[in-house]
Amino acid sequence: MGHPFLERLEQRRAFLTPKGQILADFVKENPRQAVFMTTRQLGQAAGVSEATVVRFVDRLGYRGYADFIRDLRELVDTQLTLIDRVALTKADGPGAERLFRVVEEEIANLKEFYETADYETIGNAARLLLESAAIYIIGSRLSYTFAYYLGWSLTKIRGQVHILSGSDSTSIDWLTIAPKDSLVVIFATSRYPNELIRLARLVRRLEQKLLVVSDSTTCPVNQFADLHIVVRCLHFPVIGSPSLMACLVNCLTLEMIARGGDTLKAHQEKLEQAYRENDVLFNLDGPVI
Repeated sequence: MGHPFLERLEQRRAFLTPKGQILADFVKENPRQAVFMTTRQLGQAAGVSEATVVRFVDRLGYRGYADFIRDLRELVDTQLTLIDRVALTKADGPGAERLFRVVEEEIANLKEFYETADYETIGNAARLLLESAAIYIIGSRLSYTFAYYLGWSLTKIRGQVHILSGSDSTSIDWLTIAPKDSLVVIFATSRYPNELIRLARLVRRLEQKLLVVSDSTTCPVNQFADLHIVVRCLHFPVIGSPSLMACLVNCLTLEMIARGGDTLKAHQEKLEQAYRENDVLFNLDGPVI
């Protein structure tokens, strides 16, 4: 399966001028360099004018250069090894600079999410999470962290929540015996473990509802979803960018609480009683063992 960005370059090639085709070839052959370039730098590197770069992006069907770079970034992200990611971190220099850079990148990611989030899609996801008979939340490797966080949060709101590891083959058992009206949630983050793709195919065969949360519009798991939410990272993280996914989980949780209202109270009172009876959480008025 080819990457959508490369497929677009090929499909639109006939609409490009000769210089536009030169640009397309340069980007295809040097994506890791092009992704960091401005319009002027890209033009100079490919031997064409900056105006040609602007027309090139327009003929590819993008609204602007920023959108073009976002899709190119997603292509590059799928190609980067762990060694490549470490090399891109620029870890030299004072420690304070590394701290500021990480924080600034996370702020930029959150700002992008704030400006582009589709509230209707988030609302529909919250409705499915609230109304489905049972929920099965799956993650693998890094994305299991986010799956666990959503699952843990949902247990404070409703019952019949199951957290599964995509790396554990018993996930197949759980999904196979799940009620037909269950909702399966898959978290998929770059570099997209193959086991999550296989599980998404299984969910489709079982005719269960599938919500996919990913970090790219080109994530291979998206194609199997009834509903998918994309939270895009604007940089190349070494391991991952947890703030975006955590923010989305918080948004979904708050939306469910708003929709559920007082109907959630009995569930939460039952949990609080269990906490007290089993001395689960620190309490100033209770014994500490």
